[in-house]
Order: sequence, then C-alpha cells, then structure tokens
Amino acid sequence: MTLLNPTLFAEWIAPHSLEWYDQLGKFQGTYLYPWNSTIIKPNGETIFDEEVINLVSHKKVLDVGCGHGEFAIHCSSIAKEVVGFDVTNHFIGYGKMNKPKNVSFVLGSTKQGLPFKENEFDCAYIRKGPTSGYPALKHIVKKGGIILGLHPGNHEENELSELFPNLFTANLPLDSTEETIKSRLIEANYYEWEIEIISSNELIHSPMDIIRKRCFGQHPTVMEKIVKEDLIEITEIFEANKTNGLSVTNSYSIVRAIV
Repeated sequence: MTLLNPTLFAEWIAPHSLEWYDQLGKFQGTYLYPWNSTIIKPNGETIFDEEVINLVSHKKVLDVGCGHGEFAIHCSSIAKEVVGFDVTNHFIGYGKMNKPKNVSFVLGSTKQGLPFKENEFDCAYIRKGPTSGYPALKHIVKKGGIILGLHPGNHEENELSELFPNLFTANLPLDSTEETIKSRLIEANYYEWEIEIISSNELIHSPMDIIRKRCFGQHPTVMEKIVKEDLIEITEIFEANKTNGLSVTNSYSIVRAIV
C-alpha cells in the first residue's frame, strides 16, 4: 500500500507561505505545535533561547516573526522594551490581548522592509522567523548590537521522508536553507557573523503525532483523509521503528551577527 501524498489534495497549502500562516492564525490563533514529542536537551532551541535571554536584559529589542508573541512576552520580564513584528494579523491580535506594558506589536512583512528608525534597537532576534529580515536589521540595530537567529536545519527530520514515503517530503521553508541564510548575511554586510548547526534527537510519541506534524497548519480535512486511509499503515511503520518513541533528527541553524 502507498501512503497518500497530501500535497496533491485540493486544500493543501504550501507550508510557511503567507496563505498558510493566515490559515494557521484563523484555525489556531497561535503558533504552537499540535504534536507531542520530546526533544533531547541541549538542543538548538534551548541554546538559542538561553542566548536571547542573556542578550536582552535592560535593552530595547526587536522580535522579527514573533508569531503570537509568547516568546516576546517572556523576554519582556528582563528587557527594557520588546517590539514584536509579524505578518499574520491573527497572531498580532492574540499578542496584543496578552501583552504587558513594555511590549508592542507591529503588523507587516519583512519582504517589504522593517518600518523602524535607523539605530532604533539595541539588539534583535529572529526565532524561527523569516530570514528576509537580516538585511534591514543591519540598519535599525545600533552599531555593535547583536542579532540572533534560529532557523530549521537542512537535515531536519529527514528520517520521516524515508520511513513514510509520499506522506513526507522536504518541508523546509524556501528561505530557511543554510545557503539562503548565508546569502542574506553577506548581503547585509555585517561586521561579523557565524552560523552554527546544532542537531539532537526528537522522540515523536505516537502515530497520531506523526500525522499531526505533517498536517500542521493545514485544513482539518487533510488530517481526516490521512487518518481514514493511512492510520493503520502509519501505525505499523511507527511500531516497527520506535524505541521510547520514533527518533528523528532535530536540527537548527543558529545565527549570530554583530552590526
């Protein structure tokens, strides 16, 4: 039996496209993963989050691609001020409902630039957000300021396309490959920059979590079709390959740049 290819469904939307983010905002209101998994620590995300927290103390900070603002609000407890910037109106609306006084949110797309003054921020970060923000950040972060970025790695979850052919294909956003990130940083002409690749193991808990991961941000009918047609086979593959869960590679690129 061949697993369904959900990208051929009429209702499928390309992940990380503007339409996809808008649909995710409408259905969820937040950018939160719906599947259950355990990511072995330390990993790219925990390392990045710790570096951001160490960076933002008593500073005016820009969060590019802030989603529903959860991490921006987390940083606000030690930052002087945090401004969240995102393209999805539903996410911005959610963030505004929950923000403390030193957090604000601005709606817009990095592909159209960043609507802020030159040297307005002490530092900035892009946590799983668009790499198209790097050139503009060079001008709105003060000289000597640090910019941190976290993006999916090139080898993220390659095991899923091997174990579940047709169901999974390469799913990285077009602007998140290491080569694209490098070109953005070179274009920006930062004083200094580096990209570190950090990989660890992620243990996916159940066959349904495999499906939830693949259907993240899609219309509910996509999941319904896969569950109906493929849950039995997905379960068989999962059970044959699991240990304490199904192990896949969790890979991130961490960007560190100095203006």
